[in-house]
Amino acid sequence: MTATPREFGTQPFDLPLGRPPAGSDAPVAAPSDPEVVAATSLPPVPAVRTRESAAPLDSAARFGVRPLLLGLDLLAVAVGLVGAELVGRGLGDDFPARKTAAFAAVLLLALAQAGLYRSRLALSVLDDLPALAGRWTVAAGIAVLGQVLWSNALWQDYIIDWQFLWGALAIGVLVVALRAVGYAVVRKLRRRRLVVHRTLIVGAGRVGHQVADILREHPEYGLHPVGFLDADPRYLAGPAGLPVLGTPADLPEELRDGRVHNVVVAFSSMKESEMVKLIRTCDRYRCELFVVPRLFELHHVDDDMDTAWGLPLVRLRRSTYRSPAWRVKRMVDVAASGFAVAVLAPLLGLIALAVRLDSGPGILFRQERVGVDGRTFQVLKFRSMRATAMESATTWNIARDPRVTRVGRFLRKTSLDELPQLFNILRGDMSIVGPRPERPHFVEEFRSAYPSYEARHRVPSGLTGWAQVHGLRGDTSIADRARFDNYYIENWSLWLDLKIILRTFSSVFRGAGG
Repeated sequence: MTATPREFGTQPFDLPLGRPPAGSDAPVAAPSDPEVVAATSLPPVPAVRTRESAAPLDSAARFGVRPLLLGLDLLAVAVGLVGAELVGRGLGDDFPARKTAAFAAVLLLALAQAGLYRSRLALSVLDDLPALAGRWTVAAGIAVLGQVLWSNALWQDYIIDWQFLWGALAIGVLVVALRAVGYAVVRKLRRRRLVVHRTLIVGAGRVGHQVADILREHPEYGLHPVGFLDADPRYLAGPAGLPVLGTPADLPEELRDGRVHNVVVAFSSMKESEMVKLIRTCDRYRCELFVVPRLFELHHVDDDMDTAWGLPLVRLRRSTYRSPAWRVKRMVDVAASGFAVAVLAPLLGLIALAVRLDSGPGILFRQERVGVDGRTFQVLKFRSMRATAMESATTWNIARDPRVTRVGRFLRKTSLDELPQLFNILRGDMSIVGPRPERPHFVEEFRSAYPSYEARHRVPSGLTGWAQVHGLRGDTSIADRARFDNYYIENWSLWLDLKIILRTFSSVFRGAGG
């Protein structure tokens, strides 16, 4: 079974960590792996070395490939625009610098969309060339289309000023040339150990030692192994003197002190479910996680994968909190919820009046729920039960409770009872989209029954969510809810949020609440 990022998105999260219990399921190493057979005839490591025994690096500079590439491309754009403008003036031509600048902006956006600014271990301009050429063509086509539409909007003939293509071509050539120079400089700095990143290897078996050998013999990848983590290490053929710093359960501590920012997960004696929940605990730390895939000798290397001397490595997606778009999500939450409160104020007032007339005083209902990182908050809802009734914190579903009023039943069916949670979003307790918050009693119950349930609390709770738009609400499978919520977290994007919001509107109009 191949350990892919998708697979890592559906397993347990925050359970007690430690050595695998006796009689646990299959370890991470495949049964057919010779390492498993060889390990039974090799003596264990006599002693696990301490962190202090790992030789510190003289220079462990933090160097970002992403800002370097963006800076080089911006330089190529600037030089291309200035040079083309000067040449155009010298020839007496009216060079359309503004149109070339528009092309350049589209090109940079296209390169970012293609993932050409992501950090990589193996840097080669020849690998980038097909994607660069394709995005250049797309940007040029959009620029030409813009000229056509602009000229037609001014009631002119279709006019295409092809002179701007000289500037666009110059920018494209400069982008390729500067990237080639930049890659060469980075590789040289890495080889001289001027740019190195301390790296832990989880798994001290055959594959783990193979990874360590490659990284030590090929510093051009920028990863410097400083030790292993393995609950049951074996010394096989590998780099001499590289210590075992502890068990995989020690990984959060190693990341917490900031000494290590890169982790390569190779095969170890830790079972896969334990490894997944361990990796999920690293979401809050600034680190890059690589995974050696199952059957890596047969693995096809995609554009979004890394390789180290022929060894494929799956770079796990950055946790949602570390994504630059996550800051945009919070700004959207504040703007959208504030706008919704202002626009829906008349509707909120009518609902409040209906609740008051139908069942007496007490319009809002407050209940403790569990949010991000297990913190509790008071969720707000329009009251749907009689004023003298108290909704139990341990009652799962009140849909058929006779104490639910006529207005309350309508509000629950249309999900309008959830509208006061817009104020929870403004306060920062919740987000518009995210896993639905649950009561503490049921969180404790589900945490023990469904190992992946706790992982839902890695992000703020939401007014609506991926599970809800798939009909998983009320008396539906908790395991399915946890699976859909964790899928949302692992695959989060602003577009996914928008898709969930649109599907939520569809559900509300169809009266799919309960």
